[in-house]
Amino acid sequence: MEVDPEGGFWTRVGRAALLRCPECGKGRLFRGLFSMAPSCPECGLNFHPEHGYYVGAMYLNYGATVAIALPTSLLLLSRFTARELLGPLIAFGLLFPLFFFRWSRAFWLAVETSLRASTFDR
Repeated sequence: MEVDPEGGFWTRVGRAALLRCPECGKGRLFRGLFSMAPSCPECGLNFHPEHGYYVGAMYLNYGATVAIALPTSLLLLSRFTARELLGPLIAFGLLFPLFFFRWSRAFWLAVETSLRASTFDR
């Protein structure tokens, strides 16, 4: 198993941003648009360690959506009415989570593997 011993938290997050395995940085996380590989073809890291593993990624996705939509809508309320913003905000709230799906899973996996690695380093 090829694992980068210098793979700290930010290294893993950077690899996740590129949708690569957080452990080795080589294997692709996804086989298709929404289909995640079962494990890394390079280092063998299991991408689905247990049922319900990615529930936290849903919270991350929701948080990112709110973190973008809320301040943007508050800023735009000075120029537009709430009625004018309603359609675009609903569209954003439906489309952005679909777009961010892959990254929310990748970041969740990176954070979890970082926590697991730091626990075993002690």
